[in-house]
Amino acid sequence: MPIDPRHPREIRADIRSGKFAGITAGLGPGFVQANMAVLPRDDAYDFLLFCQRNPRPCPLIEVTDVGSVEPVGAAAGADLRTDLPRYRIYKDGALADEVTDVKAFWRDDLVAFLLGCSFTFEWALMDAGIPLRHVERGCNVSMWKTSIDCRPAGRFHGPMVVSMRPIPNEMVAKAVTASARFPGAHGAPIHVGDPAAIGVKDVTKPDWGDAVEIKRGEVPVFWACGVTPQAVALASKPAFMITHSPGHMFITDIPNSSLAAF
Repeated sequence: MPIDPRHPREIRADIRSGKFAGITAGLGPGFVQANMAVLPRDDAYDFLLFCQRNPRPCPLIEVTDVGSVEPVGAAAGADLRTDLPRYRIYKDGALADEVTDVKAFWRDDLVAFLLGCSFTFEWALMDAGIPLRHVERGCNVSMWKTSIDCRPAGRFHGPMVVSMRPIPNEMVAKAVTASARFPGAHGAPIHVGDPAAIGVKDVTKPDWGDAVEIKRGEVPVFWACGVTPQAVALASKPAFMITHSPGHMFITDIPNSSLAAF
């Protein structure tokens, strides 16, 4: 995985200008990356409640003012219409488009939600000496829709999405401890071991991201994932919703250390 150590402000400028449109893993090390969901004001309260009731897959970092494109707390001066490499547009519960900016789709009644991302705790895993295969391969992490239902709120309901990393057996406890320090970035795993126990039928065929091999002496470890709002969009069928494209995150100016609980 290529590491880009520049400040997030510089990286966002490249994204905004169209110089970069790829997966953001490895960019801005030390800074929080965020999942994004954008909804009309009429749906925003229900979705806020949904996030509060489901903090593992949807850990809130910031909620913008109605119509604002600037996440003042997370990255003053940024523009959420242009500063993510790739976006998805959902209409009536169906994926309608995938684009590199959403200026044409933005409305004055929209509210943006930024949610914590596993890229934060991945740095802690690597600092602890835990190998991450998708990082070694330079690909996206594997993600699945599960049989675990999120707690509903208003119109929003649906399954939890998880991301998976193969972890050497002797390092599982260390991986749990390292990620548990970051509850604002999904925290500790929700499941270790048999994928079928959480409704993942084929660990070689992810619903999002790229498949990675699970080698002898490794165990699949599953964390709650910020792609959950996209599964919720498919299940709840809001009339309109903008999200990040999986793996194409918003890079904030918030240090990863600020999300550490201990």
